[in-house]
Amino acid sequence: MHRRHSRNSRRAALVLSSAAVAAVPLLTACGSDAHPGAAAVVGSERITVSQLQNRVNEVRDAQQAATKDSAQYGQAIAKSGGLTRSTLSSMVFDRVLHRAATDAGITVTRKQIQAHEAGMAQQTGGVRQMRLALLEQYNIAPQRIDEFARTDIEVMALAQHVGANMQSQSAADQAPFWKALDQASKELNVDLNPRYGTWDITRTHGRADLKTPWVREVTAAGAEGHQTT
Repeated sequence: MHRRHSRNSRRAALVLSSAAVAAVPLLTACGSDAHPGAAAVVGSERITVSQLQNRVNEVRDAQQAATKDSAQYGQAIAKSGGLTRSTLSSMVFDRVLHRAATDAGITVTRKQIQAHEAGMAQQTGGVRQMRLALLEQYNIAPQRIDEFARTDIEVMALAQHVGANMQSQSAADQAPFWKALDQASKELNVDLNPRYGTWDITRTHGRADLKTPWVREVTAAGAEGHQTT
């Protein structure tokens, strides 16, 4: 399974298990000329390049704080290659999922979020261990855990609402969930700046690199590392 496809499917599938912790996305393509300064446009909301880099910096700051020395920090960066693009994918996915959940009449309360976080902490051996696990495995900074928990709850609720089994390996069992996200993405007319690739929710369940020679690849380590804006 492609690494990107696996990551995106995990968030929809593993959150339904008792040890749930995961992450995902969604889009079509837009030109940077059409949306200057935007990494993506979701409905009427622009996700700016600056907002995206701030989110990446949150993860890099958390990784640095959690590591003992520069060598260990370097290893953490190496393990989270492609962070900018995967972060954008998750930011877009969260918005599309929320639209699908709203269309289905699903709401999430603060009490539910707190209970979900408490459950994750119990499963991982405490709050500190939970934060480290989410950071190391899914690039979730501590200040984004509430958002992560909300997304998990919405995934579970939407899957139940549409009758999808996200724990199944069968595409047919998962199909109602992805169909709901496809519908939400169309409603929001999601656009991704070609610099970061394109989105195909029906085939890859996430962001994919554009295979066009006129799009400049941004793969240098510095582009993925910590930058201030």
